[in-house]
Amino acid sequence: MKQPKEYIIFPLDLPSLDKAIPYVQALRKDVGLFKVGLELFISEGPAILKAIRDQTEAGIFLDLKLHDIPATVQRAFVAASRYGPQFVTVHCDEGGDVLKAVAMNNPGGTKILAVTVLTSLDQNKLKVAGYAPRYAEDLPALVLLKARMAEEAGCHGVVCSGLEVANVKRALGPELIAVTPGIRPAWSLVEGDDQRRIVTPADAIKNGADYVVVGRPIRDAADPRDGAKRVAEEIGNVLS
Repeated sequence: MKQPKEYIIFPLDLPSLDKAIPYVQALRKDVGLFKVGLELFISEGPAILKAIRDQTEAGIFLDLKLHDIPATVQRAFVAASRYGPQFVTVHCDEGGDVLKAVAMNNPGGTKILAVTVLTSLDQNKLKVAGYAPRYAEDLPALVLLKARMAEEAGCHGVVCSGLEVANVKRALGPELIAVTPGIRPAWSLVEGDDQRRIVTPADAIKNGADYVVVGRPIRDAADPRDGAKRVAEEIGNVLS
């Protein structure tokens, strides 16, 4: 059984290695995985992954949100998997062919997570983007559509908000890994928040999330370690 801290993914949404490593050093015993996104990976390349491994036994979530034609995404995933991350993300938007291309050629132990609908999107933004009203106005249906596509393609899991994770788990079963971003503890205050579909850590875990991505509430806390411990305590209360 996972410990409460192992549910926590801390995103290193920072511009450089020297800015990121102090958080790795501070939180190395208090979170389950560190998430490396586009900004940091483009800035530092594989060196940031080695630096994380040198500092901690926590896993690495390489959040590249790969999005291109099937052959390009497949080759990019294989290249990323050589660094041994626990997870790599691929967008669902190009459809099942892209996801199948990745799932059918996965030489390592890296798990494929399909990004369903970003938590920064809401109904109005989806309408502007040209989504049909039946999906723009029913986000759970849209997320489930993409999650089902990911499962059928052979992905290990999905990234979806805590508002939709219960529906996904109910429809597709507990084996499909669900990673939930947009986590905001009730005690945190995030100014200028760009997240729209948010839930607390407790609600995400109750709804079936296997991992929660918690960034600014921990990073902006007076003591990030204390912030991480408070999130873990909240998760622990649900698990018990």
